[in-house]
Amino acid sequence: MKMTLAEIAQAVGAVVSEDQVAQFKNIIIDNIAIDSRKATQGSLFVPLAGQRDGHDFVGNAQSNGASATFWQTGHDNRPDNISVVEVDDPLAALQGLAKYYLIKVNPKVVAVTGSNGKTTTKDMVAAVLATQNNTAKTQGNHNNEIGVPLTILGMETNTEVLVVEMGMDHFGQLTFLSDMVEPDIAVITMIGEAHIEFFGTRDKIADAKMEITSGLKEDGTLIINGDEPLLTARAEKWEPLTFGFEDHNYLYQTSMKLGSEQSEFTVNKWPEITFSIPMMGEFNVLNALAALAVGRRFHIKPADMAKALATFQPTANRNQWLQGQSGTMILSDVYNSNPTAVHEVLQSFKEVTTEGHHIVVLGDMLELGEKSGELHAGLATDLTPDEIEQVYLYGPDMAYLYQALQSRYSADNLHYYDQNQQEQLIEDLRADVTAADLVLLKASNGMHFDRVLAGLM
Repeated sequence: MKMTLAEIAQAVGAVVSEDQVAQFKNIIIDNIAIDSRKATQGSLFVPLAGQRDGHDFVGNAQSNGASATFWQTGHDNRPDNISVVEVDDPLAALQGLAKYYLIKVNPKVVAVTGSNGKTTTKDMVAAVLATQNNTAKTQGNHNNEIGVPLTILGMETNTEVLVVEMGMDHFGQLTFLSDMVEPDIAVITMIGEAHIEFFGTRDKIADAKMEITSGLKEDGTLIINGDEPLLTARAEKWEPLTFGFEDHNYLYQTSMKLGSEQSEFTVNKWPEITFSIPMMGEFNVLNALAALAVGRRFHIKPADMAKALATFQPTANRNQWLQGQSGTMILSDVYNSNPTAVHEVLQSFKEVTTEGHHIVVLGDMLELGEKSGELHAGLATDLTPDEIEQVYLYGPDMAYLYQALQSRYSADNLHYYDQNQQEQLIEDLRADVTAADLVLLKASNGMHFDRVLAGLM
């Protein structure tokens, strides 16, 4: 982005004096900062309410180079050493500015949501579309009411396509985000158990995911996983494009060869082309099918799509193979976790051959509500000693799985750690794992398995 502060003030409906307008016309803003430590020359600082009041950090932002700040009208101690744009609500102003900038740049917008796979699908879609368009995408998983505006405001003025990831943990959230970006294409990857604590059932999760159609343009396209009845039943009136493994879908795989670091597959629309992705697992082939469906709507050449998928860079800690300090190969999937995601990655992990042991390290799956104990214990169906020799479990809810596995695993092969024993978990893994072993790390982000990963690197 690149706008004068005067244009920004006008875009968010701020009341400014003639003298301020003249001053603001000479101030160029080229980035947004919500963390005062990351403010630089040209930053507009947005003081958001969190554990601390963002207004308390305007001075820090100014010291780090910020050129201007939003300021909530009526808030105490208005600064006089930085240009101030007074607004009723800094978050609402950020969202309004994003909407203004999106209309100004006017890219095609692809919105991606789903219980699992949305970040990887977003990365794949962006790679495919970048072969023929100036493409911007959500960085990391900045997919909520703050992250989506930051994604929009982070794109260059010559952006032709914007790929936006959208997350949700309550009803109305996707309605708000979809209305903000007004997608040309909306993609729903799948319906799982993520956030079932807040929704109660998969049916209600499907209802919430369908909110992505709220802002879908009249001539827009809805792309869904056609193997999921909860989606197909709700999407009929949009005449969706479907992808999946079953042959009733618009786009489906006709053959598949899965490896530890690469998966190959063919599809019905282009039988002469073998597609490959630098990731393991059927679930990632499904994500690639979603990306191909988007690419087809954009008329991307199949050969270009194949090249893009073969070389795309996934976001860190999504099915990422890394080499640990002992030479051990570690499959890091530590950002998100729910029963479907754990089942899928375990099935793929077990198929990878090794001269050593398959070692699984699982942390709690969060936001599962009243069913959490049952769902954690249910993972036992995917764990047997002849396929997974060692199991390490961490967190209060993994105690349910520990109990379910005690009749199957010996005490030497089944290990449990409560949430105060992460250092002990790391220490034991360092002592027990050998270079010939394969290790899977899987947990919800709130379990901080990034620290476990760092301890093994």
